[in-house]
Amino acid sequence: MAGLNVRFTEEELDALRERAEAEGRSMQSFAHDAVMRAVDEHSRLFEEAAEQVLKASAELNRRLA
Repeated sequence: MAGLNVRFTEEELDALRERAEAEGRSMQSFAHDAVMRAVDEHSRLFEEAAEQVLKASAELNRRLA
């Protein structure tokens, strides 16, 4: 499996450590899931925007036909 090095400030690392411990998880697992949630959210927002553009285009195309 591929890996990725991510740099954090001491304050960020402390916050990550505290949050992961509060959830009973490793920092690696917590960070991985947080990144994947962000990726999924970005994809969802992109798909919603594309759907809006397609709807607007369909209406415009209908009017021009």
